[in-house]
Amino acid sequence: MTPRLPGLIVLVTTALLAGTATATAGSPPPQPSSHELSESSRLADRRSLVVGDRAYAMGDESGLYPATGWHIRGEMGGFWTQPIKLLDGLWFGLDGQWLGKDVAAAKYTSGHGYSRIDYPGSVQVRRTDFVPDGVRATLVGLTFSSPSKKTVTLDVDAHSELMSSYPWGWTTPSAADANLPDTGAYGNGSLQFRDRDYAAYVGSSLRPANHALGPNHRGPQDPAVICPADGTTPARCDDSLVGKGTGGRLSYDVALEPGREQTIWFAVAGSDAGPAAARREYDRALKNPGKLLQAKAAVRRQIDQMSAVDLPGDRLLQQSVEWSKQNLADSVQEARNLRIRDVNEGKDYPAPVGTVDTARWFGAGFPDYPWLFATDGEYTSYAAVAAGQFDTVKAHLKALRDISDLLNARSGKVAHEIVPTGDVYFGSNQSAGNTDETVKFPSIVALLWRWTGDDRFRDDMYDFSVRNLQYVYRELDKDGDGWPEGLANVERSGMGAEKLDSTVYLARGLRDLADLAASRHDRNVQQWATARATDLEARFEAQWWVPQALGYADSIDDPTTPANDNTPIFQRHWTGVTPMEAELVRPGRPTSPLASREHAATALDQREKPCYTGEFGLFHTGTGPTSDPAGNSGPSCDPVVSQVKSERSIFSLNTSIMAVAEGNYGRLGKNQQQVYTTGNARIQLDPKVWETPGAMPEIAPSPDSPANIGRPFYDRSMTLQAWGTYGVLWPVVHQQLGVDPDLGHGRVAVVPQLPAGQSKVAGSNIRLGRGSIDVAARLTGKELRTDLTVQHVKAAFTVGAVLPAGAKVDRVTLDGRATPYRLVSTARGTEVRVTARGSAVARITLA
Repeated sequence: MTPRLPGLIVLVTTALLAGTATATAGSPPPQPSSHELSESSRLADRRSLVVGDRAYAMGDESGLYPATGWHIRGEMGGFWTQPIKLLDGLWFGLDGQWLGKDVAAAKYTSGHGYSRIDYPGSVQVRRTDFVPDGVRATLVGLTFSSPSKKTVTLDVDAHSELMSSYPWGWTTPSAADANLPDTGAYGNGSLQFRDRDYAAYVGSSLRPANHALGPNHRGPQDPAVICPADGTTPARCDDSLVGKGTGGRLSYDVALEPGREQTIWFAVAGSDAGPAAARREYDRALKNPGKLLQAKAAVRRQIDQMSAVDLPGDRLLQQSVEWSKQNLADSVQEARNLRIRDVNEGKDYPAPVGTVDTARWFGAGFPDYPWLFATDGEYTSYAAVAAGQFDTVKAHLKALRDISDLLNARSGKVAHEIVPTGDVYFGSNQSAGNTDETVKFPSIVALLWRWTGDDRFRDDMYDFSVRNLQYVYRELDKDGDGWPEGLANVERSGMGAEKLDSTVYLARGLRDLADLAASRHDRNVQQWATARATDLEARFEAQWWVPQALGYADSIDDPTTPANDNTPIFQRHWTGVTPMEAELVRPGRPTSPLASREHAATALDQREKPCYTGEFGLFHTGTGPTSDPAGNSGPSCDPVVSQVKSERSIFSLNTSIMAVAEGNYGRLGKNQQQVYTTGNARIQLDPKVWETPGAMPEIAPSPDSPANIGRPFYDRSMTLQAWGTYGVLWPVVHQQLGVDPDLGHGRVAVVPQLPAGQSKVAGSNIRLGRGSIDVAARLTGKELRTDLTVQHVKAAFTVGAVLPAGAKVDRVTLDGRATPYRLVSTARGTEVRVTARGSAVARITLA
């Protein structure tokens, strides 16, 4: 029986601005700025994206809307407001010539919070798209300029597709089962589409001269090419087999004056709560589009000003920091009234177990993963705190906690993948995983607490954090050996039941939980977590290090087998780097990763070799002497023969893990960390590589993953994936600038490390708690200098620097006076540390 889903309405409208000088709806669309990236080649082959917290839209960079995405094949693009899709697309024709088809786009530009497309011609058109935050609508502004006085006909086509983000193409029921035909209507100058309580409005405040309704209205994409379900497929199609939308057209007469720009704003707005709610969103969007654009720009300027860095020796990385902060802001999503149910990987459709009123989160990736994930959000949180985006981290963790407790009856297990409808695809008590995200949760709580000192947040998350690790020991350690069982980040054949990354993150999680417990004077939990952490750390190297592989085992064998001997299994997956990536906070000892320095150096040296690292970063699964798909003997690696085929796909996350691991051991050189920070920066910023300018993608062009631009739109990886920012923001802010707050205990350490060959790194407005700090580190001759400026941060400060390899200290001054100092041996190298009360200048003269 097909379940009954809520209905939908979509509205589209336009607001007319009198021109740049006299516009009554606020400022016109932005002019070119230094915070923009532009592309002019192959625009029809590239995806465009604009995002707000309540809506987003994806088309191509010429202004058309190919069928996109694969969760619901061909339906993941267009216009969305969580948890529903509104339109397949919105097309504009000028005097019978369709923009993007008959009138080719000359340039596509990504800005901070908006996009722009330029169309040349006798009448020049500049299209600006943005999504105002807090409004379930996308706004599109067309700015016209003409050298002569004339009246042009503007046609606007809209094709609806009111459907929910779940079910998907292969689930039970499927998207085809759940999706019902849309109806279209015209009223009060707008097109109105509906499917039960789903509703959408399309239009403007300018009254159209004519309108039409019909089953098509896809601009130049009529008649539509339909994507088949499988088999031989066209390179580009326009709609899916499950599509049941309808269409309409609005036509306007637009009078143009010579030398005067004129802007018309269009809105696509909708709701899953009925036509009246959709109309309210539509009216909010069109009331003053210019003011909404100003507000969007102001928020994005604030984001740009936080954690602003100056990296004279690596301007590409500096620019990547700038855009990574915007990528995080572009990933924020929000939904209301999530009806929580376990759909068991798409096989079941039970009654909901409860409702979460509001959830807000970092969407994992666009267009196919803009929903709530534990794994993605936990990695992304490190980038977000470095960028000062604390509130979304808090909201993301709260959403995970609330949904997981409803879904799993407070067992402590963290749900893995939650669609904005509330459907949980994977992560219930009845499913196999993922263990890694349950053991990571306490660490993200501790991370946020250390950067903010927010005891109220710590207290709110504490009980769930305790239950996370208790669940693992209760349910996922059947043989009692302390190594957690279950799935983790890599889901490949031949792996043992106990995974390396889950073990590493459990070690970190135990230490972080012990720290949280100590701060709350919960001695029982503190002792419980500390004892288990101490035991795990003491046995880790002997169990997991594989000398002949020059690295750590990916997993150990199934503890239920007769041998039960925990034999290490080495398959060259990227998770082999996690012992070097995850830092452990242990009382009385410098923070350091789990891996020993000796083994870390060996393992990282190996991973830098061509059998593990390609042009843009770390392979998912490395190659070996016999694992080259062509049968060639690849680059010299380890002598271990793996039965697992190499996967030379470079995910931005894999590369991030390697960048962070290198930095944890002070390996910041051109052939070390910079290989990986540069790899992620290039796929985001290099015009020869990017698909969407400024957006960090899910997968880099790789030997086993061809570039997205050459693949069908319905068979691509994500054009924006939030987790890749981890490998940019964390290495710069935490490792190079050395910002290491512990505000939960009233402490902050700032101990920078200059990359080899560079003489300066600096950062300003780095948010800590309710205040901020500025940091600048310089090497001039034989003097290392660290400048610290503190604004409204109450803490005891430690300031200093990491010494260059082999360097000795002659003298140290603080604010011009000789001062006592400590030399501390850490995984990064030898640190010079000085106690400061706040703002200070530390100078270290080298012998």
